[in-house]
Amino acid sequence: MVDHEDVAGLLGIDGPFARELPHFAPRAAQQAMARAVAEAIAGRDTLLVEAGTGTGKTYAYLVPALAAGVRVIVSTGTKALQDQLYFRDLPRVRAVLGARVETALLKGRANYLCRYRLEQTLREGAALSPAGAAQLAAIRAWSARTRHGDRAELADVPEDSPLWPQVTSTAENCLGSGCPFFEDCHVVKARRAAQEADLVVVNHHLLLADLALKQEGFGEILPGAAAFILDEAHLLPELAGDFFAQHVSARQLLDLGRDALAECHGVHGALGALREPLEALKDAVRRLRLALDPLPARGAFGVLMRDAQARQALDALAGTLAALTDVLAGQAARSRGLEHAHARAATLALALDRLIEDDAAQAVRWYESSAHGFTLHATPLDAATPLRRLREASGAAWIHTSATLTVAGGFDHFARQLGLDEPPALALESPFDYARQALCYLPPGLPDPSARDYTERMLEAVLPVLEASDGRAFLLFTAHRALRRAAELLRGHVPWPLFVQGEAPRHRLLEDFRASGRGVLLGAASFWAGVDVAGEALSVVVIDKLPFAAPDDPVLEARLQALAAAGVNPFMGWQVPAAAIALKQGAGRLIRDVHDRGVLVLCDPRLTGKGYGRLFLASLPPLPCTRELAKVRAFLTPRPVAA
Repeated sequence: MVDHEDVAGLLGIDGPFARELPHFAPRAAQQAMARAVAEAIAGRDTLLVEAGTGTGKTYAYLVPALAAGVRVIVSTGTKALQDQLYFRDLPRVRAVLGARVETALLKGRANYLCRYRLEQTLREGAALSPAGAAQLAAIRAWSARTRHGDRAELADVPEDSPLWPQVTSTAENCLGSGCPFFEDCHVVKARRAAQEADLVVVNHHLLLADLALKQEGFGEILPGAAAFILDEAHLLPELAGDFFAQHVSARQLLDLGRDALAECHGVHGALGALREPLEALKDAVRRLRLALDPLPARGAFGVLMRDAQARQALDALAGTLAALTDVLAGQAARSRGLEHAHARAATLALALDRLIEDDAAQAVRWYESSAHGFTLHATPLDAATPLRRLREASGAAWIHTSATLTVAGGFDHFARQLGLDEPPALALESPFDYARQALCYLPPGLPDPSARDYTERMLEAVLPVLEASDGRAFLLFTAHRALRRAAELLRGHVPWPLFVQGEAPRHRLLEDFRASGRGVLLGAASFWAGVDVAGEALSVVVIDKLPFAAPDDPVLEARLQALAAAGVNPFMGWQVPAAAIALKQGAGRLIRDVHDRGVLVLCDPRLTGKGYGRLFLASLPPLPCTRELAKVRAFLTPRPVAA
């Protein structure tokens, strides 16, 4: 174990990183964070760290994690960040420190090839398009040579290919130790490696699934950790609410039917017994989906229950699922696969009954429908209590870090969401010189964001900025409708290449945007966070409105009612802080490097016209603001290069 001060010194001007990494720049904020993380790990304490962009927080937690001599779990917000951490950052830090520790990368089971389901898919010989047949052939060839079975290895098959769900397993359809490929299972091997490692890199989805004991017969895969380090921790509260919830979806039910049908292969008489109840289930799912058509796309469960046709279809689905469960019970002893199908059916039937009958005050029941399916939910009103229980039961250090945890300098909102009472916290400013590198423009004269022509008026205000920057901009929208309208207004009327979310995969849009050098990218939710475009390709970020959560969200509506009942102002106590953190995420796309320069355009007039607007501005990095277009043009004018 290394002393706390020594840990900070490793990242200092005389430390090994400064000596061995050519572009490493010692930063006081990074050293302060490393010292605090080391102390938290040693004391098994809870710690919140907001580390502004450019702080170098990854090294600031990896160095003390590797030096602590204890078992550490590092969790990231996304699989992309997980791969970056494991394959790029962790090897560099290990090499510099000469750390002799076992490390492991662990993802959710849907990321690993399932040999059993691949064999089933090949055996069934389902009708595939030429592209699908080529993808299946590629997967089959890859399956013979892969050591880890991680989908990310196979770039030839798109991430959204419909073949992946057919050749990977889920919690419901995994056969566990009864699978004929159990000892050669990629998931089993990955989990065994994780159990034996000193440092394991996971993602929040997997971490929460394991801690919530949803590990489908494999037992705990992250036992005995002395510290949990959660990067991109601002994502945790929403994800936790999802993992402590119950869901029954059309996809789960249809997958059950398809898998049960496949398990009839080679079992004499099983198909005859199951064909009719399986067709009935498929029909019941279709009828409920159609019954939801006249209703809003998402809403409280009461909306569904008060509609006679939808309620009748829901009850019919529950009855059909119960009947299928009974038939599967009679077939379960005939094969391991049918036994597992029966267990899945019974679990789904129980969950559906609870959703229909249970009106517990601590959970919000709601539904959502799409073009091809539906999901029924029971989401806990407050994830803080189960999160607190998990932390206390672990007896470990819990370090939460992100560039966006505070609102106007305070951690209160984030801490309340996690069930933390005045935890130790550290706010570290970015080393970037925002006064020189950035400018915030608040366009004057815009109407209220609810105005029918708001998007048109917003674009009129933004176009002169785009002309001054020659494109090179992100336009971020709080609603897909506004994004589509903006794309319609700009396409064919501006000289810059347009890249519109939804018209190509996200990674392709970003690659093409960077390559264009002067593009304009229009994005919604998934472009507000985790997007890194450094350099001159991005010089302007425009945000159309303050990112308040949709008011028709039934979970939010119930949460706000509960806060009001507890004497808390739901708008200032929840909606404003949540939107301020989201705005910080969007604004954080602008300056990603010490050499970047750019303009942040915040179009919402409520920033200056409402009292709470000051809280939003106070939550942003310390960049100068202006309402004068001339200053924006001057800032974006290329500066002459000194002779």
